[in-house]
Amino acid sequence: MRRTRILTAVLALAAGLLAGGPPALAADSEKVAVSADTYTWKNARIDGGGFVPGIVFNRTEKDLAYARTDIGGAYRWVEASKTWTPLLDHVGWDDWGHTGVVSLASDSVDPDKVYAAVGTYTNSWDPGNGAVLRSSDRGASWQKADLPFKLGGNMPGRGMGERLAIDPNRNSVLYLGAPSGKGLWRSTDSGVTWSQVTSFPNPGNYAQDPGDTSGYASDNQGIAWVTFDESTGTAGNATRTIYVGVADKDNAVYRSTDAGASWQRLAGQPTGYLAHKGVLDAENGYLYLAYSDKGGPYDGGKGLLWRYATATGDWTDISPVAEADTYYGFSGLTVDRQNPGTVMATAYSSWWPDTQIFRSTDSGGTWTRAWDYTSYPNRSNRYTMDVSSSPWLTWGANPSPPEQTPKLGWMTEALEIDPFDSDRMMYGTGATIYGTENLTNWDSGSTFTIKPMVQGLEETAVLDLASPPSGAPLLSALGDIGGFRHTDLTKVPPMMYTQPNFTSTTSLDFAEANPNTVVRVGNLDSGPHIAFSTDNGANWFAGTDPSGVSGGGTVAAAADGSRFVWSPEGAGVHYATGFGSSWAASSGIPTGAIVESDRVDSNTFYGFKSGKFYVSTDGGATFTASAASGLPSGDSVRFKALPGAEGDIWLAGGAPDGAYGLWRSTDGGASFTKLSNVEQADTVGFGKAAPGASYQTLYTSAKIDGVRGIFRSTDQGATWTRINDDAHQWGWTGAAITGDPRVYGRVYVATNGRGIIYGDTSDSGGGTDPTPTPTGACTVTYKVTNQWSGGFQADVQLTNSGSSGWSGWSLGWSFADGQKVSQLWNADFTQSGAAVTVQNVGWNANVAPGSSVSFGFTGSWSGVNGKPTAFQLGETSCTVT
Repeated sequence: MRRTRILTAVLALAAGLLAGGPPALAADSEKVAVSADTYTWKNARIDGGGFVPGIVFNRTEKDLAYARTDIGGAYRWVEASKTWTPLLDHVGWDDWGHTGVVSLASDSVDPDKVYAAVGTYTNSWDPGNGAVLRSSDRGASWQKADLPFKLGGNMPGRGMGERLAIDPNRNSVLYLGAPSGKGLWRSTDSGVTWSQVTSFPNPGNYAQDPGDTSGYASDNQGIAWVTFDESTGTAGNATRTIYVGVADKDNAVYRSTDAGASWQRLAGQPTGYLAHKGVLDAENGYLYLAYSDKGGPYDGGKGLLWRYATATGDWTDISPVAEADTYYGFSGLTVDRQNPGTVMATAYSSWWPDTQIFRSTDSGGTWTRAWDYTSYPNRSNRYTMDVSSSPWLTWGANPSPPEQTPKLGWMTEALEIDPFDSDRMMYGTGATIYGTENLTNWDSGSTFTIKPMVQGLEETAVLDLASPPSGAPLLSALGDIGGFRHTDLTKVPPMMYTQPNFTSTTSLDFAEANPNTVVRVGNLDSGPHIAFSTDNGANWFAGTDPSGVSGGGTVAAAADGSRFVWSPEGAGVHYATGFGSSWAASSGIPTGAIVESDRVDSNTFYGFKSGKFYVSTDGGATFTASAASGLPSGDSVRFKALPGAEGDIWLAGGAPDGAYGLWRSTDGGASFTKLSNVEQADTVGFGKAAPGASYQTLYTSAKIDGVRGIFRSTDQGATWTRINDDAHQWGWTGAAITGDPRVYGRVYVATNGRGIIYGDTSDSGGGTDPTPTPTGACTVTYKVTNQWSGGFQADVQLTNSGSSGWSGWSLGWSFADGQKVSQLWNADFTQSGAAVTVQNVGWNANVAPGSSVSFGFTGSWSGVNGKPTAFQLGETSCTVT
C-alpha cells in the first residue's frame, strides 16, 4: 500500500454504517426467498493489494501459518496449492468492524485452535466493540467472545504485536493487549471469557497525534505485544515468565515471573522509543526488541535493535546501523527456530529508496543487509525479485537509482522465518506478501529469490465497478492501487491503470453505446485527477482539471461518449465536450453532488445531493431540481440509470434514522416510488435478463424481510431472492454492485477489504453452457497429503488417458466414511450426502490426451478416513491408481 492508506476513502464508505441501531421494518414488506438459489463465489483475482501487518506460523505443526490484514480479515496458508484461504467471510453487515484483525494466535499445543482479535477502529468510526474469535477447526468455523472495549485493526500502531498470545505450556490461558488505556486482559478458559489483569501497572500512553479531534491518531496505542518464555513452564502448568510490550517510550517492557500475578518494569531498558516487537529465543536466553520512535505503520524516523539476556539482565545494543544514521524505525523481527542464533529485522518505515532487511547469524553481533550501495546511487542486491505472478507490483514505474522496481517493500512490519524451514521466509508489505524458499543463499553469498506468496489473499477496498456490454467484462475502481481492467476474472491483470496512476480511483464510467470510451477519476498527490481511454480501459491519457480540484469525486460519461460530467472534490460540478481539455461549471446543482448519465439520451445527466434529485437535459450545462420528495436526506446514496431504457432510474441508500431503501423513477427523475418490500438498500446494479424475461436483472446489497444480504430480482423488484448465504457476507458491501450484461446471474460485489467478489448462479436457466461430458478413458490418483484430528487435506490428479481431448470435465465419487469437503481449490465442487462432484473452472477445462489436471481440498472426517475406491467422469468409470 502507499502512504495514503484508505483513510478518507474507506471511512467515507463506512459513513452509512455509523448511525448504529437496527431500523424499523417496512410495514408491508413481502417475503423473500432466502438462499433460494445456489451461487458459487470467487474473487476476481488481483492477489494482495493491501497492508499485511501480521504473519503467524504455528510452532509445532509444519506448514500451518496464518496472515492478518487491517481491514480484510484473516487467512490460512494452504501448503499444497501455495495459496491462502479466507477465514472471516462469514462476518456480516452489522459486525463489519470485525473484518479488521489486530492480532492472531495459533495454538502450539493444539494446532487445530486459532484465535483472532478483531475490530477496525477504536474511535466513533466503528460503532461496535471488539471481540476475540476462537476456532477449533483452523478457522473453518468460529465462536465469539465480545469485549467491553474497541480494538483497532486499522488504527495507528497496527503493525506492532502480536497483542494476542497463547501460553505455550497451558493453552487454556491467553493474554490480549488492549488499546485506549484498557490495559492487559487474560482468559483462563481458552478465550471464552476475558477479564482485566488488574495487577498490570501500565496501560500505555503513546498516541500518534494527541490533538487529533477525530480520535483516530489521538488514541493511546496501549499494550503492543505479549511474549512467553516457554522454558519457564512445563506441560499443563502456566508459564512463569511473560514479557509485555507497552506503548510508552519511557516504560516499554514489563515482565512477570509468577505467571502473571505481578509485574515489574524491566530494569535497565532503553528509553525514548517504542518496542514494536519482542521476540524470545528461549534456547539462547535472549529477548530481541525492535524499537521505533513512532507507532507506524507509516511513520518512524529513528530506530534501534536491542538484545536482553534473560538470565543475567544484561542489555546490548545490537543495532545494525548507528542511531544517528537511521531515518526509519525497526519493526519486523524474527528468529530462525532451526538456528536460533539467526535473527532478522526490517527497517519498516524506510520509504525511500526502499525498505531494508537485516540478517545476523551470531545473535545480533554482526549484520548483513538485503542490499547495499556500491557507489551511490548504484545498489548491489543479495536477492532477485520475480513478480511474474503479480506483474502490477512494478506499478509500471521506471525509477531512477537508487530506487528500483519492483520495490523490496514498504510498511514491512510482518517478517517471519518458517520455524520448520530455514529457507522459507515470508514478509508483509503495504501491497502484498513476499517470500523466499532459498533464504540461506543469503549466507553463502549467492542470491535468493523473492516472489509474491499472496495468491488467494485479496485485500483491496473497492470503490466502484463497471461491467460493459463489450470488451473487458469488468472494470474496477480501487483504493490505494487505482483499479484494473479484467479480461479474465481468474487471472491477475498485468498492470493497474497508469498514465496517470491514481492512489485511489473513486469513480469510473463508460459510454453505454460506445464502451471503448471510458473515464475514471481519483486521488493523486500532484497531477491530474481525471483520465480517459478510447480502447475500453486498456490504455489511458490524462485530462485537465478545472481550478480547485483536490480529489476524484464522481464522474459520468454520456451514452455516446461525446461529453462528460464531473463532480470532483474541491470544486463544483463541471461538464466538458470531448475529453476534458476544457471544463465549464454546471449551474443549478450543488457542489459535491453524485452524478450519473442516462444510458440512452446522450444529453441527459442526473445528480443527487442531500435529498434532492437533479436533472440536466443539455449535456450537463444546467441542472434543475426535481420535485421528487421522500428521498434520503443524507448523501449515502448510489443510483443508476437502466441501460436501454431512457429515464428509468433506480436509487438506493439512506440511513437507519431516516428514509432508507430502494426507489425507482420511470420518468427521468421527475418522481420516485419507494419499493415497499425493501427495508434498506445501499447499492443497485443491473445485469443480463433472466431467460424469458425482457427486463434486466436487478442486484442490490440490502436488507429485505429482516435479512441482510446480496439480492437479485428478475421481475423489476416485485420479488427478491437472496443469493449469498451466512458463510459469504464479507462485512460491508455498500460501495458498488453490478451484474454482467453478458452472463445471466453473474454479479460483481464491492467489498471494503476483501477485494472484488463475483458470483455465478447454478440456476439451470443460466447464460453459460453446461459442461460437456467428456468421452474416453480416465485415470485418477487420490492422495491424502496431511491429516489431523477431525480434518485432512487431499490432492487429486485426473488424467485423460483416452485419445480425444476434453473441453470440460466433471468428476464424481462417494465417501464411504462420512467425510465432508470444506474448501476446494483449482476446481468447483458440490457435495450432497456422501456424493461429491467436482467440475473444471475456466482455465483448466481443456485437457489433451495424455495430459492431467489437479485439484486439492481440505475436509473433515471422524473415525475412519478411507480413500474413495471409484471415480466417475460423466458416465465413464476411471482407473484408480
